[in-house]
Amino acid sequence: MPPQMTAIASTVVPTYYRSAKVDGLNIAYREAGDPRSPKLVLLHGFPASSHQYRNLIPALATRFHVIAPDYPGFGNSDMPDPAVFAYTFDKLSEITEAFLQDRGFDHYGLFVQDYGGPVGFRIVMRHPEALDWLIIQNTNAYEIGFTTAWDGFRGALWKNRSAETERPLAAFLERDAIKGIYLFGAKNPELISPDNWESDWGFMQRPNAKRVQLDLFYDYRTNVELYPKWQAFLRERQPKTIIFWGQEDIFFTREGGEAYLKDLPKAEMHRLAAGHFAIEDSLNEIAEGMHRFYVDKIEARKR
Repeated sequence: MPPQMTAIASTVVPTYYRSAKVDGLNIAYREAGDPRSPKLVLLHGFPASSHQYRNLIPALATRFHVIAPDYPGFGNSDMPDPAVFAYTFDKLSEITEAFLQDRGFDHYGLFVQDYGGPVGFRIVMRHPEALDWLIIQNTNAYEIGFTTAWDGFRGALWKNRSAETERPLAAFLERDAIKGIYLFGAKNPELISPDNWESDWGFMQRPNAKRVQLDLFYDYRTNVELYPKWQAFLRERQPKTIIFWGQEDIFFTREGGEAYLKDLPKAEMHRLAAGHFAIEDSLNEIAEGMHRFYVDKIEARKR
């Protein structure tokens, strides 16, 4: 462990497991750190929850006030019936935005991974003043970023949603597939806790859980339509950005990570020997990199 990380890890900051009512829904979240510290929001991916940040949160909470919510339908948050609640990325972003406002997070650093990108980019497009700095970890915003794992989405489901086009994609919601998402491309799979896929698979057994995920699979097409707007936002606003990109992601290509540098030429890029959930086996590099980047690029700017 690098010397700086040893110093960070020597102070254990407790993580609190809380919930808040937002638009009548119970939103579960993890929180750690001094509320007077700079605020940092962690937005999770598929098929996970704030559980994916269980190790990163205490590693960051020595410097930041960290919060990580579970979206509706994920983790320990409420899962309203999809017959009466629209599981779209627009809706997830609206609930998450209201949650952050309720918790007093009016400006913050934003960590986005996978689904965290579509949720987070929507929020900061509406409130660009809220974004202090940006941390990108394997979330797509470019057409070149799709691996062949997306062929069934782009070539079938998004063009004609039916039981037939849903059936092959529902395979992503089974236990072995979820396990594979975590392990694919991992340089050291022994660092990846089985609690990840067992937890995700357990949540997937709830009534309507698979329907929720299939609704979001279909709605993902709306994210692609917004890519040009997100790219323009990054290009015009030039937020201070650090990128951590697992090079062996089952869903997103290396080229998708590199594409950010066209719009964010000053971004700091870290190419990791990892997969989709790089934080599992590259925790030290990501946490140490975030601490250093904040001190060098954000704190230094305030002096």
